[in-house]
Amino acid sequence: MDVLSRRALNRATLERQLLLARTGAPALEVVERLAGLQAQDPDPPYVGLWSRVTGFRHDDLTTLLYERRVVRATLYRGTQHLVSAADYRWLRPLLEPMLERWRRGAFGRATPGVDPAELAATARGLLSGGVLTRPELGRALAERWPGADPVALARSVQGLLPVVHPPPDGTWGRRGPTPFTLADDWLGAPPATTAHATPDGAADGAAGGAVDRARELLLRYLAAFGPATVKDAQAWSGLTRLRAVADELRPRLAVFRDEEGAELLDLPEAPRPDPDTPAPVRFLAALDNVVLGHADRRRLMTDEGRRHIGVYPALLVDGFVRGLWEIRRAKGTATLEVRLFTPVTGAEEAAVAGEGERLLRFAAADAPTHDLRLRPMD
Repeated sequence: MDVLSRRALNRATLERQLLLARTGAPALEVVERLAGLQAQDPDPPYVGLWSRVTGFRHDDLTTLLYERRVVRATLYRGTQHLVSAADYRWLRPLLEPMLERWRRGAFGRATPGVDPAELAATARGLLSGGVLTRPELGRALAERWPGADPVALARSVQGLLPVVHPPPDGTWGRRGPTPFTLADDWLGAPPATTAHATPDGAADGAAGGAVDRARELLLRYLAAFGPATVKDAQAWSGLTRLRAVADELRPRLAVFRDEEGAELLDLPEAPRPDPDTPAPVRFLAALDNVVLGHADRRRLMTDEGRRHIGVYPALLVDGFVRGLWEIRRAKGTATLEVRLFTPVTGAEEAAVAGEGERLLRFAAADAPTHDLRLRPMD
């Protein structure tokens, strides 16, 4: 059985994540190829697409949101993601048990005595045919359960019902209360009623049940993040018990080992570039799934670097996380501040500066002046 080095895993992941070379594919195709984009805040999905798509413009994603071809909703790991409308229809039912566990763990104590089925039915009635912001929904639900936290009531609905957050929520620069609407109202059909395709191109009806959907999810995960362990797939999705799904698919999969002997699964024809393939500098989006998509993240970062991932987005140099970045504005100047974990060579610094200037032109085009500063991590 072939052993894949950490650098080999790094290059394979970057290739599938479109981080070795930008693609000319449409934004919708990229969202689906990546199995969704982390979208805790409105701006990161735009940066995530900019880092992967040649000539990406803000309107390329904003238009998809308004045309209802991409939706923002609570999905993997109980966090906000952008996915295509087609993917949402089968993903949401698959993730429902996990989302119920997430609801209980996150908001159960703040909603004592609240029956989940009654809460779901009440919220569905309030949202039917319309849109309410999270505070509006929380206040309306608190009239029925005055002893419960209104915020917890409203956020619980994200785990109990297929709800999406329509634009302008999720669009570049958007701030303000999150709007809620029923997914079947917004998309025109209940989740899991539309046929979809597996990564290998075989048609698969969404009515095929949870097993079919779990199989598709694992294949899609491997296409975007492989080679990977079952534990990696579970960490990314929030699902459990994927080992049985992997065992069922095993005849269709390639099997490798990492340097510690862990079993890695993959699609046989998926790209696995030479470990020495050059990797360009990339500024990742905040909480980009490429840095969250594995239980073992050493293919992209050291354990020391992992401690810092979360608040600030990561910088890739030679394919690995070498620092963090943020854009600060003051007195008409947008400054890209880069904090490095380790020193970079002169050529690497020049590459960081060049890509940083391009990032500023995308993310801070309205600022009269741009600046870039590199410094060691405190």
